[in-house]
Amino acid sequence: MEFIDYYKILGIEKNASEEEIKKAYRKLARKHHPDLNPHDKEANKRFQQINEANEVLSDPEKRKKYDQYGKDWQHAEQFEQARHQQQQRRGGNQEEFSFSGDFGDGDFSDFFSSLFGREAGRSRRSNFRGGDYEAEVHLHLKDVYSTHKQTLTVEGKNIRITIPAGVEDGQKIRLAGYGSPGVNGGPAGDLYITFVIEKDHRYQRKGDDIHINEDIDLYKAVLGGEKIVETLGGQLKILVKPETQNASKIRLKGKGFPVYKKEGEFGDLYIKWNIRLPVNLTPEQKELFKKLSTM
Repeated sequence: MEFIDYYKILGIEKNASEEEIKKAYRKLARKHHPDLNPHDKEANKRFQQINEANEVLSDPEKRKKYDQYGKDWQHAEQFEQARHQQQQRRGGNQEEFSFSGDFGDGDFSDFFSSLFGREAGRSRRSNFRGGDYEAEVHLHLKDVYSTHKQTLTVEGKNIRITIPAGVEDGQKIRLAGYGSPGVNGGPAGDLYITFVIEKDHRYQRKGDDIHINEDIDLYKAVLGGEKIVETLGGQLKILVKPETQNASKIRLKGKGFPVYKKEGEFGDLYIKWNIRLPVNLTPEQKELFKKLSTM
């Protein structure tokens, strides 16, 4: 497995603070988001690497292992466990190993192999489960209104996943066996994917319900009429009741957001009416309003 310098990817020093890591990640994630670079074939790969770097360096425990073991940081616990078993078997003649350097150039992998290669019998055949991977998938609200497929690149490997309609911001799913390969034939780890859903300026999601603001003119608010409203599911023709008040709300049952993993079930759509007053009135129109005010 090739060593990936996560510090270099984020453009920070090895002694960077948590705040510096967070700031660097946010800046690069915005800059290299695939949606903002539709014609750049490498954008998705860079974006995944930025996410991986942030996942490791923003977690103090993972960062500690990465700094100590380099590209083999995900096998750190397995190594410590095996070393402890060796020491128990050797008793008073146990060998002592200490690590304080950076194994980013691959030294640890060679040492790891040679260490277990010296063991005979059962210990040489010991296998260990691979480490888990974590990744973030950034989506727009419209992306999760319907079920769709998407290809992720994790550790240089393309993984095609199905994203069900209705997933929520911060929701995490597990893909068994898509993590780091096991050691000596052991099972692979798992891949944990966290969904990050960007906020939408028009549609406000609250659970399975959607809230929107819609403008209507004064005449339609007073006299009533029809209004075409854009929703996530397409256009709807809404009946505006006469004498509709400003900031009043209506509820459209079953026109909200899809319910996660419940085919055909939807939340509700809430529309808040904003009444726009007329501007640039003619003298005749102003006169009519004056007459109305005295009636």
